[in-house]
Amino acid sequence: MFIHQHPYPPFIPENATKLIIGTLPPPRFSGSALYHDDVDFCYGSKYGLLWPILDAIYNLKLTYQNNKIAVEERKEFLMKFGIGICDIVESCEREKIDASDLGMDNIIKRDIIKYLESFKNINTILFMGGNSKNGPEYLFRKYLTNYELKLETVTDTSPKINQFTIKGRIIKTISLISPSNAANRSIGSNPIYKEEKLKNKEFTTLQFRIDQYRKYFM
Repeated sequence: MFIHQHPYPPFIPENATKLIIGTLPPPRFSGSALYHDDVDFCYGSKYGLLWPILDAIYNLKLTYQNNKIAVEERKEFLMKFGIGICDIVESCEREKIDASDLGMDNIIKRDIIKYLESFKNINTILFMGGNSKNGPEYLFRKYLTNYELKLETVTDTSPKINQFTIKGRIIKTISLISPSNAANRSIGSNPIYKEEKLKNKEFTTLQFRIDQYRKYFM
């Protein structure tokens, strides 16, 4: 049994209005055996798409190497635009050493409500994936039951938008397509993607994500 510990504490600027919530980075990030072009920070996998998506949206011209410059670029961006990152999984157990959400057992969750109460300007949660088993929205829904709270549907079209209320404060949640390449198959079956692909054969799953994320990050 492998204990998969999240390697990074939450990164939440004082001016944060949006909070990114995913699950866990790949296990190699917890063992300090990173690739040359991984970035030692949240969502820093060379195979992950969150930073390339944000790079395209904001024209950031980010560095994609395992060095301090790349880390600082990402932190500066988050502070400038008031975006925090607080993945919901603190640790889990795995039979296989991989990054699959489905492979997580005995999950210990972070206390997201505690962070929302500390950072009172946050009004939007951006889930890096949907309500499939052990996905960020799925785990968050289960977590909210500890507070006798639940997500209320705002719209159930993609991306799904929900909301909940804490102490009279409404927090909106948006379940974006996962930035993991594992989500490419589900994008391929998406009617909007299919329509765009018919119009433009060069349209990609990455561009689909960029178009979706742009609306909710900006």
